[in-house]
Amino acid sequence: MKTIEEKFAKLGVDNAPGQEVRLKDVDAGLIGDPIPGAQVDFSHGDVNAFPPLPSTLDLFCRGFRAGAEQAYTEYRGKRSLCEDVAAKLAAFTGAPVSAERELILTPGTQGALFLAMGANIVRGDKVAIVEPDYFANRKLVEFFEGELRPVPMDYFGAKEGAGLDLVKLEEEFSNGVKLFLFSTPNNPTGAVYSERELRAIGTLADKYGVKVICDELYARQIFDGRTYVHLRSLGLMDPENLMTIMGPSKTESASGFRLGAAFGSPSMILRMEKLQAVVSLRAAGYCQAVLGSWFSEPEDWMRERVAAHQAIRDDLVGEFRKIPGCIVRPTEGGSYLFPKLPPLKVEMQDFVAALRAQANVTVTPGTEFGPYLDSFRINFSQDHQAAVAAVRRIAQMVERYRA
Repeated sequence: MKTIEEKFAKLGVDNAPGQEVRLKDVDAGLIGDPIPGAQVDFSHGDVNAFPPLPSTLDLFCRGFRAGAEQAYTEYRGKRSLCEDVAAKLAAFTGAPVSAERELILTPGTQGALFLAMGANIVRGDKVAIVEPDYFANRKLVEFFEGELRPVPMDYFGAKEGAGLDLVKLEEEFSNGVKLFLFSTPNNPTGAVYSERELRAIGTLADKYGVKVICDELYARQIFDGRTYVHLRSLGLMDPENLMTIMGPSKTESASGFRLGAAFGSPSMILRMEKLQAVVSLRAAGYCQAVLGSWFSEPEDWMRERVAAHQAIRDDLVGEFRKIPGCIVRPTEGGSYLFPKLPPLKVEMQDFVAALRAQANVTVTPGTEFGPYLDSFRINFSQDHQAAVAAVRRIAQMVERYRA
């Protein structure tokens, strides 16, 4: 039996986005002088560089003026908003969504993930996660006292798709895994799962009765004209075993409103509602009104935003590839790069601290996403020129600390 201290010990927050300001800068072991340059925090997107739609504030104020009707919604969300969101999600993902039975609005997609996992894991359950994948996946499995079953993703070696090890996935499913969760586009690599991979996941999950949580937070930001396939649209699984998570916090830059949506299995949604009732009651009432702008942006707004991010991606990939020994896979969707660095004189955690102290650049160490001691993640949803300059400073630091 774990003590309460042991239960929370693995829920470290120091390297989580926005938390780096709490870390102490290091002095011992630093090589050379500071490199001047504007501060760039690659741990999360910059909503100053990519602000939300102006209409989001108008909608929030409209919700505020609505008073109690908007403040105290049903736990699943205001009924009229749920009907609107359900119709939009159904159109986007290519499969029906019942506003009454198959949708819940949550405090961010992080809240949706917490509720979905809490609604599906009991102590000792085997839960398959991808390595690498979103850092909270591992932590939440451990918090809910599930048994982690990692499945590797060969994102550098894959000729198509994300490179998920499907042989290992079936091995884990056949050995009693109850739940599988993954993100597409993948966080931190930006790899998009191919239709072949998704069909394999759906077929295997149906064969072994495994529940699946599919995180599609960046599904609206896909690059290079690539085709994006939604697992739920393939119709391969029992709908009772599939949950999809999305929200307007990334490409749409509405992260400050903390809004998410989970949609799928009615039985899961019911359990998530019961859990939300004792955790947060509901997604913040006034903020829910902001969802009126989701999927209703002005013509070309999303296209231009995706194009701007693709241009930043292209320039940063070019800069990383100038570093001898550095390997980087171009992002296919989302706002992340996960470069692998050449051998350094210091551990990655110390190099990350040195970047912060000497180059005014914040990145997220690869160990947040699995056993990746030579990688870090950057979120390139930033001012374009500032991001390029920051990666050039990273390149100088790599040469300074190269083994």
